[in-house]
Amino acid sequence: MPEFQYKGRSSRGDLMTGVIDAPSIDAVATQLLNSNIVPIDIAARVAGDNPFQALQDWLNTRSPTLTDLILFSRQMHSLMRAGVPIIRAMTGIIEATKNLRLKRVFRDVQTQIESGRELSSAFARYPEIFTPLYISMIRVGEGTGNLDAAFLRISEYLELEKDTRERVKSALRYPAMVIVAMGVALTIINLVVIPAFAKVFERAHAELPIYTRILVATSNFFVDYWLLMGIGLVLSITGLSYYVKTERGRYTWGKYKLRLPLVGDILLRATLGRFSRAFAMSLAAGVPLVQALTVVARAVDNDYVGDHIFNMRNGIERGESITRTAAATNMFTPLVLQMLFVGEETGQVDEMMEEVAGFYEREVDYDIKNLSGTIEPVMIVIIGGMVLVLALGVFLPMWDLASVSMRNQ
Repeated sequence: MPEFQYKGRSSRGDLMTGVIDAPSIDAVATQLLNSNIVPIDIAARVAGDNPFQALQDWLNTRSPTLTDLILFSRQMHSLMRAGVPIIRAMTGIIEATKNLRLKRVFRDVQTQIESGRELSSAFARYPEIFTPLYISMIRVGEGTGNLDAAFLRISEYLELEKDTRERVKSALRYPAMVIVAMGVALTIINLVVIPAFAKVFERAHAELPIYTRILVATSNFFVDYWLLMGIGLVLSITGLSYYVKTERGRYTWGKYKLRLPLVGDILLRATLGRFSRAFAMSLAAGVPLVQALTVVARAVDNDYVGDHIFNMRNGIERGESITRTAAATNMFTPLVLQMLFVGEETGQVDEMMEEVAGFYEREVDYDIKNLSGTIEPVMIVIIGGMVLVLALGVFLPMWDLASVSMRNQ
């Protein structure tokens, strides 16, 4: 769809400029007038006007991040609380949005609202940006007339979600960097270091110990088949990335990443904290229990945990209590189950789930801070083992050759 640059005046007389995707100039004028903007000048946008425009547009068409959604939700909360109409609010947000992809989405949402659709229905057209939880909260806000409060709850939840994801990434970053560094070091040793020593041993015609023979054989394998190994590594990573995007792959990866050494338990508690926080927010907003579990199961970003949450929903539909269905998943600690029981007895499940979320988040934060102290001894042992193998395989034969040379002298 072609793009048009426009200049216009708002109802207050302010100068408004921007870019609109539309099939024609008349469509642009109509859209501006519907947004209470009087067009002054409309011109087709020429791609060659700015040699850096293509690069800038490409950089601005990235996928929206949580930060973008947090900012949008905060802006909508402020505008709704001030009594600004939705269409006018969307116009201002569109003008301020730098992300071109998000700008196009907001324009389409504005068009859908102008045609009579609800805001939640317009958001539902973009499930890759707005999650089922986001849409459900907006729908509840529309139904209760508290749309500003719904946007506030969403922004607060997204801020906590962003913080949780950053903490999980920090938990994975250190071991990932160590593993990559060790892989690079092993590759250099096998391709450069050991072959140099192997030539020395070969010229000396000395009988090599078993450690040295294993190192030389491993090095020869790397030297002879490094290209095939590189191609195999690239194909494996590509295939694994494709598999993880499938339904079966997402479930399998979601299951086994919770069993990773050292970080798996942290990931599990972070995921359960995310579930507890989203579940509490949904219940506090008035979302029905079964619907809340359905929505939250898709919001935990782990298909394996989401499947257990769906099982909780099925148990509740059969008439079982939340505590019993949660215990059947074998994912929650006894303390959490006790708090759920208290919440059911007192009718304050949302408040108890807030406490559960805080409990998990504090534990995750503590474990992440101490993760480096847990991993460092393991890394020291592994690196020490590598040095020992190299010493036995490389330096002992060198010392033997030096001893023989001294005796011959």
